[in-house]
Order: sequence, then structure tokens, then C-alpha cells
Amino acid sequence: MALRAEAEHAPARQASFRWGSPATVAEDLALFEERIAALIARWPHQVRAVGVAMPATLDGEGRVVVWPSRPSWAGLDFGASLARLFPGIPVRWADDGDLAALAEADAADVQDLLYLGVGTGVGGGLVVGGRPVPDPANGSCELGHLVVDRAGPTCVCGRAGCLQAIASGPATLRRAAASRGQDVSFPELRAAWDDGVAWAVAAVDETCAALAVAAAGISELVRPACVVLGGGFAAGLPGFADAVARHLRALAREGHPTPPLRLSTLGGLSSLRGAALLARRQ
Repeated sequence: MALRAEAEHAPARQASFRWGSPATVAEDLALFEERIAALIARWPHQVRAVGVAMPATLDGEGRVVVWPSRPSWAGLDFGASLARLFPGIPVRWADDGDLAALAEADAADVQDLLYLGVGTGVGGGLVVGGRPVPDPANGSCELGHLVVDRAGPTCVCGRAGCLQAIASGPATLRRAAASRGQDVSFPELRAAWDDGVAWAVAAVDETCAALAVAAAGISELVRPACVVLGGGFAAGLPGFADAVARHLRALAREGHPTPPLRLSTLGGLSSLRGAALLARRQ
């Protein structure tokens, strides 16, 4: 969990901590409240609004629908918990991928942007006309569950061929291990990819191609000004964004060029920056 407080013309204050695993919802919330209180105690300005980036799926009222990494949170009215923490203060929340997209669009000064986050899963967000799509009250942009190959591997959601099942970090490592004939760690994959070793190139190239297919399909619908790649897996492989961009350009059709693609400029802070933007727009 990472927290960020901001005020106009003032430096940001940040704090981060790790929840224990396994832990109960009560234990998680107690630690969350403790760290929030500590951050606010060091913050000399009045808190006027709060933005929260969530990796879980929340409904419009702030109830947790599903959170794979914290299954005990399912059904929790997190919106009510936030209201108790910040009495009388407007609080808005949204998916962390949606907020990363919002922050990247703001940083790039564009109104329409597609963000793909590649790490232990595949997430991301879409900004159209300067606003996240869909609106946070209507759920999140589940790019990881966009089907890009009907004959692809089974996703954790139960469907076949989701982008996440093909292009996430773990999916890429599994494909590399199958090709190599033994387990592959991320440092081994990175070194082999950098050296042009065939099994690594094939595994990563499949990931890049799947991401390009997703970006090209979405671009046919909304025409983003650019596509941004984020996430630790994408950032950790030299030349990864260039490989995705190459596949994306190959999917252009006459009269319809594909948008430019680049790596994130905000890195791991994109979701928190987006949460701050969400609060400011309150």
C-alpha cells in the first residue's frame, strides 16, 4: 500500500508499507488507518479531498467486488471505511490502472490515451476527452481480460485467451520455461532477451505481439493520441516498448495509422498521481 498527500505549491509527502499475509480484514484496516493517521500528522495543510487508487474491483458505492490478492476483502464496504477515516471530506476512488492512465494523459497533455500496465498481471486504463472510461462509478477498464486469442491459454478468470493470460510477467516466464525446458527467473529472462537468445526472444515477442493486438483493437474504437506502457515487467526489459511498437505499426491499415507507443514517464507513481488528480477534480 502506498499513500501520497499533495497540496498546491507544496512538496508531496509519501509513505509506503506492506500488509502481512495472511491477515484479516480487521488487521489490514487497522494498519491502513494507523498509517493514514501518521501521514496526515506530518501534513501541515488542511485535507480538502481524498483520492484512492485501488487494485481491487469496487462497485459504485465503494464495496469490494473482488480482490484476488486479498480475497478476504470481498464484500467489504470500503467506501464506508474511508468515510469514517475522513469525516466530512470528499473521497473518490478508482481502479489503479484507470488512474495511471489519467495521470499519464495529464503528464503528456493529451485528452485521449491508452495505458497498458504489464507486471504480475495486465491492467491499464483508457482516457477519452480527459476522463477515464468507463466512469469510476461504472467500474474499471479491465484491459487484462480483453480476449486477444480465442485459442489462447486459460486465464484465471476462466476464459481462454485473455490478454493477461498471454502477456503478463508470469505468463511470459511460463512460456519461456516451456521453450527452454526448465524454469526461468526474471533476471534470466532479461539477460537472455538482451543477448538475443532464441527461447527468450520468442517468449517476449509473443507478449509484445499480444499487447499490440489489444492496442490496435482499442485504437479502432477511440483513436488515442498515444499508447503508454507501464508496469515493472515492461520497464525491466530493455527494448520492450520498441518491440511492442514494431508489432503495433505492423497492424496499421491504409488511412488508419496506429498511435505512437512509449514507456511510462511516471513509472510506479502513476496511479498515485492519478488519485491526486481525481481528488483535485472533486
